[in-house]
Amino acid sequence: MRLARVVGQVVSTAKVPELSGTTILVVEDIAPEPGGESRRSYAAIDLVGAGQDEVVLVVSGSAARVDQATTGVPVDQAIVAIADTIVTHGEVTYSK
Repeated sequence: MRLARVVGQVVSTAKVPELSGTTILVVEDIAPEPGGESRRSYAAIDLVGAGQDEVVLVVSGSAARVDQATTGVPVDQAIVAIADTIVTHGEVTYSK
C-alpha cells in the first residue's frame, strides 16, 4: 500500500465495458512526514468515494483486483481507504 493525495479526476466516455460506472481519480504519492513531497501522479480506480485533496491508501497489481468491483477488470491501481489520521514515529503527522 502507498499513501497518496487525490489531485484530480479522469473523465472518459470511451472505455472498456468493465470500467463503465467506475470513478477514476488522479493521485500523487506522498511521504508520510509533514511537508513530504509528492513523488509521482497516476490514475486509480476509486472504491471508497474519495474526494479532491483527501489522503488515501492505494494498492496496486493483483491486490487492486481483489475487491468485488475490480475482479476481472483491467485495473492496476485502486483506492481502498481514506486516511483520517497518520501517526509516524509516535507523532500525528496528518489529521483530516
